[in-house]
Amino acid sequence: MHGRLKIKSTAQQEEEKRKEREKKLKLYVTARDVCFSQRKEGVLDEEALQLTQQLLSSNPDFSTLWNYRREILMHLETVREEDDVQKIYESELSFVERCLRQNPKSYGSWHHRGWVSARLPRPDWVRELSLCDRCLSLDERNFHCWDYRRVVVRMSGVAVDQELRFTDRLIGSNFSNYSSWHYRSTLLPLLHLESPEPLSPTPQLAKTSPRTNSHRVCEEQLLKEYELVQNAFFTDPNDQSAWFYYRWLLGRAEREEMISCVYVSREEERVAVCFSKPVHGQAVGLMLVLDGQPQQVEWRSVHPRLRHSPVWVCDLPPATISDIGNEHNLTVHWTENHTHRDCALYTGRSQSWCRDSATDLELFRSELSVEKTSVLQSELQTCNQLQELEPLNKWCLLTIVLLMRALDPLGYEKETLAHFQTLKVLEADNNSIEDLEGVYQLPKLEEISLKNNKISKIEDLALLASCPKLRSLDLRGNPVTQMANFLSDIAKLLPSVTDLQL
Repeated sequence: MHGRLKIKSTAQQEEEKRKEREKKLKLYVTARDVCFSQRKEGVLDEEALQLTQQLLSSNPDFSTLWNYRREILMHLETVREEDDVQKIYESELSFVERCLRQNPKSYGSWHHRGWVSARLPRPDWVRELSLCDRCLSLDERNFHCWDYRRVVVRMSGVAVDQELRFTDRLIGSNFSNYSSWHYRSTLLPLLHLESPEPLSPTPQLAKTSPRTNSHRVCEEQLLKEYELVQNAFFTDPNDQSAWFYYRWLLGRAEREEMISCVYVSREEERVAVCFSKPVHGQAVGLMLVLDGQPQQVEWRSVHPRLRHSPVWVCDLPPATISDIGNEHNLTVHWTENHTHRDCALYTGRSQSWCRDSATDLELFRSELSVEKTSVLQSELQTCNQLQELEPLNKWCLLTIVLLMRALDPLGYEKETLAHFQTLKVLEADNNSIEDLEGVYQLPKLEEISLKNNKISKIEDLALLASCPKLRSLDLRGNPVTQMANFLSDIAKLLPSVTDLQL
């Protein structure tokens, strides 16, 4: 046994590591308490600066210590010459860089670096951009670094076209660089802004024209961007980064304030309107039309203490829509922005809503001129070509649907309705469904599965009675199945169903 190396057991090694961690923790806690005590006493000297550096070197996410460190540095600014302050802050940047090597996504380190750079008497912005380049080469989706880069670009006055070329380089090396695509979308409107159209002599139209024409990208550049992004999703059709950018290109504008949803309730005799952004109460300008007749209603905010609100509610005159046997059509007009949204309350339904399910749909429609329509038609052909190569690609299918709805809303709805008319089997499991809006008069529907949803009332299944060939119904996992007399009620409501699974 003499001369042979003694190997420690795993338990011995773990015990030694535990003791070493405990020793380091005690030292860390002691130093932390000293820092807190010194800060409380107002100590703002270099010794305290050195102590915070030791602690932050091991844990750069200690926000309180970064705050204390800034207090010390601001004090040193008042007692040192400019050249000394320059050296202190340059040393600080070197220290922060060491912290970032330890944790490249440290909130505190990036925030402190931005603070130091803003106070540096003679900042070296070239060095800061170089640091961003190095960090993004290691992790192209480090959003902390992207945020800091935007700060550096803004403060140093880097040309927009230079930053656009930077995104060219990153996207060219990796089409899946979502952060670069997003950054590109913020740069294009600054560099290739569409020329505003002449203002209309009509006062109302002239009032909205500047807002309508803001942040649009010129058509010439858009065509180049279409080519770039098409190369990306033809190369990797399943990567979502390029598809999201493509959606932005098709909308190519800042989303305007608009009506995003209308909700109507029979029981409460109430209508609620949701906007995409909060609007001012005194200028909401909402008008409600029910079955072709304007209604005298008083709109109120759901946030009574706020002057701006995204949701506005009104009560309808009593007994206006309470009869569940009647169908009603509502239209909410927003005169402030010349937009409207329709909502239908069908027979047998206690509530209904109409929402903007496609984020850019209204934006597409608002921009369609003859020239722009031809561009979107060309894009639809391109997506159809890709769909033939990748028939199960969900991003391509979604984009095709949005383009169809934008170019021909009525045609799309007719085509969709025709498709539903041919359905024989419908599966809608695990979707938190509370009612069956849309499942109405499907002449060929034979089987429907609604497992694990939230259907709680027998009335919520009433629309299935309009499907004459329905034979099989799966309601397992729905609260309605636990109701008293459910079997007898469902037999009366749906006598054609012979296969009922509960």
